[in-house]
Amino acid sequence: MIATKPNVFVKIEETLKGLQPKTITTERKEVLQPLVDFIQSKANDKQDIRINFICTHNSRRSHLSQVWAQAAAAHFGIKNVFCYSGGTESTALFPKVAETLQNNGFEIEKISETDNPIYSIKYANNEHPIIGFSKKLDATFNPTSEFAAIMTCSQADGGCPFIAGAEKRIPITFEDPKAFDNTPQQTEKYNERSLQIATEMFYVFSQIQS
Repeated sequence: MIATKPNVFVKIEETLKGLQPKTITTERKEVLQPLVDFIQSKANDKQDIRINFICTHNSRRSHLSQVWAQAAAAHFGIKNVFCYSGGTESTALFPKVAETLQNNGFEIEKISETDNPIYSIKYANNEHPIIGFSKKLDATFNPTSEFAAIMTCSQADGGCPFIAGAEKRIPITFEDPKAFDNTPQQTEKYNERSLQIATEMFYVFSQIQS
């Protein structure tokens, strides 16, 4: 499942190379290990690797996880990885998330201006962009079977004990940067959460063996 790496944008590569996966604690690595195992099992069997990152509103953490996981897979040249996101309800991708990802090197274009805008999120010149918008976890845009459901917030984890179609249900929760909205720390805290998620997704895909 290892192939020539896509030409990931230089600024994203610089961000990834500046991460510090050695700072991930042993306890946190244990939380991440089931996702490593799921990806490795699919890679071993030469099967598509589908991962749906789920949060309550599909507005912040689930999108950051989806985007960084897809970029990390590309960075390590791991083929047939398809990352999705969803929520227990649909709201909108929070604009600060798009801004934060853009600052980390992603090319962001708003392709639909509605109450729930649709974004094109590119991480490499010749790779299909990630389509970012808020949707329920069981929306037709998302896979219906043969995927891992990653619960990125404790509220969704507790409120969704069963995810239809998921082969694995794995809680990997993150603190919500929403707590810092409309404060002087907002930009710093969104970037901090983005880089934490990037570091952990980088670590996960770094563990995958061909």
